[in-house]
Amino acid sequence: MDDVKRLLEGFADRAADGLPEADIEADVTRGRVALRRIKRRRRTTGVLCVAAASALVLVVGNQVKWWGSSNNVASTVATPQVASEASKPAAAPVTPRSKETISNFGAPVVELVANKQAWRSISCGLAPRGLTPETPIAVNRVVLSQPTMRTADTATKVVLQTAPEAITLSKVRVSQVSGKTFRIGTLNGRLTGQVQVASQWLLVELPTGTVEWSDDILQRFLASCSVN
Repeated sequence: MDDVKRLLEGFADRAADGLPEADIEADVTRGRVALRRIKRRRRTTGVLCVAAASALVLVVGNQVKWWGSSNNVASTVATPQVASEASKPAAAPVTPRSKETISNFGAPVVELVANKQAWRSISCGLAPRGLTPETPIAVNRVVLSQPTMRTADTATKVVLQTAPEAITLSKVRVSQVSGKTFRIGTLNGRLTGQVQVASQWLLVELPTGTVEWSDDILQRFLASCSVN
C-alpha cells in the first residue's frame, strides 16, 4: 500500500513540474471581466423581458378596449331600435261589425234575418242575410243565392225542397224541439237538415266553403219554415 502511495505522489510531482506557473492576478482579472459580462447580459435580458411584457399588456389592453367599445357601439345602436319597436302602437284586434260574426276557423258565420217574402209553397220567417230566391221559383223547390253571383253551381247556394219522405243522411243528428223532429247530417258532402212539417219533410242543403252554418243556426232556420 505504501509503495502504491509513493508511486502516485511521484507521478503527481512529475505532472506538476510540466505545468506553467499559475498567474493568480490574471485569473482574478479574467473572472471579474466575465462576471461583469454576465451582469450586463442579465440586465439586457431583463430590459427585453420587461419591454416584451409591456408590449403584450398594451396589445391585450387595446383589444379589450376595442371589444368593449364595440359592445358599447352595438348597445347604442340596438337600444333605439328596441325603443322604436316598443314605441309602435299595438295592432288593434279586428272586431266584427255589429251584424257580422267570425268563426274559430276564420270563416264568417251566417246571419239569419227576418223574411217577409213567401216562396210559393215554402215560407220561412228567417232567411240568410244577403241571399235572395232565384226566379222562377218552383212549386216545391227554392234556391237562395247572392244576386251578384248567379251561377249554375248549386254547391254555393241554399236549396230548399219538400219531399213526402225523409232522405237518408250520413252522420245524422236527431233532435226534437217544440214537437218538431229535426235531422241534421251530410248529403253529398254538404251540411243538410230536414224537418217534418205536417205530412211532408222540408229539406235544406247548405252551401260549401262560403259561410259557416252551425247546427243551432240550421235548426233555427228550419224551425222558422212552413209548407203550404
